[in-house]
Amino acid sequence: MLRKKMKIGIKLLTKIFDNRGSVCHFLRRDDKFFNKFGEIYFSTVYPGKIKAWHLHKKMELNYCVIKGMIKLVLYDGKEVKELFIGDKNYLLVKVPPGIWNGFTCLGNEEAIVANCATLPYSEEDIVRIDFNSKKIPYKW
Repeated sequence: MLRKKMKIGIKLLTKIFDNRGSVCHFLRRDDKFFNKFGEIYFSTVYPGKIKAWHLHKKMELNYCVIKGMIKLVLYDGKEVKELFIGDKNYLLVKVPPGIWNGFTCLGNEEAIVANCATLPYSEEDIVRIDFNSKKIPYKW
């Protein structure tokens, strides 16, 4: 029996540099990754710290790391997927509802994670468990 692959989306993003700084593209409304707008927020994570696990029942996440590097880990109940995203691998990662996710900072600097979510945050939409829960077959 073939197992379906985890249905996330990954898109290589562009950065444009000049002598003043850079423009780092993220998500456009005419992008195939764009579904709808709920809110945009930024989350930081310190070196060696873990922000995990949570899943959203209805909200779709669109993650992008605008500073530093993280290891983003996803779990759909069957498969664990690790993605390394940030300065050295500038990607947009689309996480559909129902996927457990968490991340840890890589390197010696705080990482800044941007999320363009499809819904405004709601406590009723989120489920959280501890990062070392046995429910998810992953060791940070």
